[in-house]
Amino acid sequence: MQNFDVVVIGAGPGGYVSAIRASQLGKKVAIIEKEHLGGVCLNWGCIPTKALLRSAEVLHLINNANEFGIEVGQVKPNLSKMVERSRKIAGQLSAGIKGLLAKNKVTVFYGNASFEKATALKISGEKPETISASNIIIATGAKARMLPGVDAHPRIWTAKQAMTPEFTPKSLLVIGSGAIGIEFASFYRTLGVDVTVVEMLTRILPNEDAEISDLAHKQFEKQGIKFHLGAISKLTPAKDHVDAIISKDGKDIEKLKVDAVIVAIGISGNTENLGLEKTKVKIEKGQILVNEWCETAEKGVYAIGDVAGAPWLAHKASHEGILAVEHMFGVKGLHPIKKTNIPGCTYSHPQIASIGLTEEKAKTLGHTLKVGRFPYRGNGKAIALGEPDGLVKTIYDAKTGELLGAHMIGAEVTELVQGFAIGKTLETTEAELMHTIFPHPTLSEMMHESTLDAYGRVIHY
Repeated sequence: MQNFDVVVIGAGPGGYVSAIRASQLGKKVAIIEKEHLGGVCLNWGCIPTKALLRSAEVLHLINNANEFGIEVGQVKPNLSKMVERSRKIAGQLSAGIKGLLAKNKVTVFYGNASFEKATALKISGEKPETISASNIIIATGAKARMLPGVDAHPRIWTAKQAMTPEFTPKSLLVIGSGAIGIEFASFYRTLGVDVTVVEMLTRILPNEDAEISDLAHKQFEKQGIKFHLGAISKLTPAKDHVDAIISKDGKDIEKLKVDAVIVAIGISGNTENLGLEKTKVKIEKGQILVNEWCETAEKGVYAIGDVAGAPWLAHKASHEGILAVEHMFGVKGLHPIKKTNIPGCTYSHPQIASIGLTEEKAKTLGHTLKVGRFPYRGNGKAIALGEPDGLVKTIYDAKTGELLGAHMIGAEVTELVQGFAIGKTLETTEAELMHTIFPHPTLSEMMHESTLDAYGRVIHY
C-alpha cells in the first residue's frame, strides 16, 4: 500500500490547488480524479461558459458595429463552432493542470475514491488499489439539482447539456435566475433565441443587491428576455419540445411550448459513495460540515469547495484548499475566510459583480450607512466603449468608514470588483479610496466617484 502525507479527492479548482500547495510545502501528495483534471470549473463550468459568452459578446459587437462607424454584411452565428471553440479551450486548460501536477510531483490516480477508514482510501477504476494518508482533503464538488419529479430528457438540460447542445433552440425556458441561469439566458438571447426565465423568488439574481437586481431585470427585458417572478413551472416533455405551465399564487398564468428547458436551480454536494459512514465526517443538507479551517469532525480529514457549502465559487474553493493545507501543516499567520470578502461575478451582458454586504443586509445588521452611486453614463471611457448603461454602488459604515460592500452592473465589472476585494482584505475605509489616484480614462474611475458620492463629494455627476 502506498502512503502519502496528503491525498486529495477531486481535481477541481479546490483539489488541484491544494495538492500543489502541499507539494510546495515538501509533502508527498496524491490526487484522485474520477473524470477530468480541472473538475467542473475548467471542463463544464467557469471556463467553457465564459468562452461561449465571449462568442456572444463578439456577436453583439458585430451586430452593433454601425454605431462604431463600421459597416458589415450579413452576420450568422454558428453555435456548433462556438461550442467547438469552448471545448478546445477546456481541453487545453485541463492538459495544463496535468502539466502543473506533474511539475509539482503530485501522483495522480484516476477512479472513484471511498474511505476504508479515516486514513485509507480505496480507488476503484482500471487499476483498483488502496492508498493511505495521514491527511485527506475531500474536494468532490457538486452536481446540478433537478426539479422534483422531472426525469432526464434530451430537451431538459442542466448547464452541462446547455453548453454542448445538439441543436440550436428557437425557444428556451430557463428555470432559475441565479448566475448560471442568467448567463445562459443572456447567451442564448444574443443568438436570437426566444428566452423566458422563471424565478420562484420575487426578483432575479436574488443574492445581489436589490437595486442592481432591478437594473439587471430592466436591461435584460430591453434585450427581449421575458421574466416570470414569484412563479413556478410544471414541465411535460414531448419528443421534439417541452410543454410548460407557468403558475403564480396557485394560478396558471401562461402555457409555453419551447424547444428546450435549462434547469438552473442550484447544486448539491457530491457526498455519495465516499464511504463517509466509515468516518466521523458529518453531513447536513447535502454538504459536509467543517470549521473555519475546513476541518471535518474527523481529525486529519478536511473538506473544501462546493461539497463544503456556499458560496459555490471556484475561487472560494481554491482559497479554501490553500487554507486547509497550510492549517494542517502549521503554517503561521493564517486567517479564516470571511465570506463577505469573497467576490461574486455573473458574466452576462451586462456583467454583474459584487462583494460584501448588500444595502438591505447592512441595514438589517444595524449599520448606519453612507451609500454612493456612479452611473456608467457619467464615465468617459464607458461612453467611448459604447457601454453607457451601468452603475457602481458602494456601501460604507457611516461611523467607521469601513467599506461594507460594493455592487456593480455594466461592462467589465467582473474585472473591476477585484479592486474592492483588495480594499476589503486590507480593511480599507473611504479615506484610502478617496486618496487613491485612479488612471484616466478608465472604467475604474467610477469606483472612485462612487466613493466620493457616498460622502457628498462626487465630481463628474
